[in-house]
Amino acid sequence: MSTFVLVHGAWHGGWCWRKVAPIVRRAGHDIFTPTMTGLGERVHLRGPEVGLDTHVQDIINVLEYEDLDHVVLVGHSYGGMVATGVAGRVPHRLAHVVYLDAHVPADGQSVIDLLGFTRPGYETEQWVDPPGTFGVKDEADLAWVKANMTPHPTRSMRQKVSLPTPLEDLPILRTYVLAELEPLGAWFADNAAKYEADPRWRFVRMQAVHDMMVTEPEQTAAILLKAAEA
Repeated sequence: MSTFVLVHGAWHGGWCWRKVAPIVRRAGHDIFTPTMTGLGERVHLRGPEVGLDTHVQDIINVLEYEDLDHVVLVGHSYGGMVATGVAGRVPHRLAHVVYLDAHVPADGQSVIDLLGFTRPGYETEQWVDPPGTFGVKDEADLAWVKANMTPHPTRSMRQKVSLPTPLEDLPILRTYVLAELEPLGAWFADNAAKYEADPRWRFVRMQAVHDMMVTEPEQTAAILLKAAEA
């Protein structure tokens, strides 16, 4: 049995894993899907102080208070920033980090640094609304996603990750999963190419949109289960 901790992306919450989590549990594994401060059902905790550091601590607290070891840590989109920060601070609790169409920062990089530009509101607003629906088209799924997304703290987009030891030098397996279909695949495709060429990384191309956990839960779960076998 493996233990999974799934880290959602910006504007999302633990709710977004609702279709994936049961599949992983049925395969005999333990799974945690925490919602980070100020988002989802924790939206009432939002404030100007909430940022990347807050979200990294959210996930570290899950690992430590649940006393989890040999964890498969999964970061989706912005969740890759968080997963990287967690890996930098508690690598001894992790076995594998899986990046689902996610940001992979180096030490001292922010989301803005990785994107190479600042989206409207990132410099002036404290919280910004979601920019789209991340490729979800099914009417029922779309209604569910739109009803549950919440504004995201721009502080987390500006804050830089702390990673004292390069990710590749940590004793943790690494997988990058690239969602090849629209709308956000182009954001990550160029950077993801280096992971495909790097033998220190496992690389998976997935025929899915950015919110693959919503649109392709079985395929997403299969990739996670494969990571647990590594």
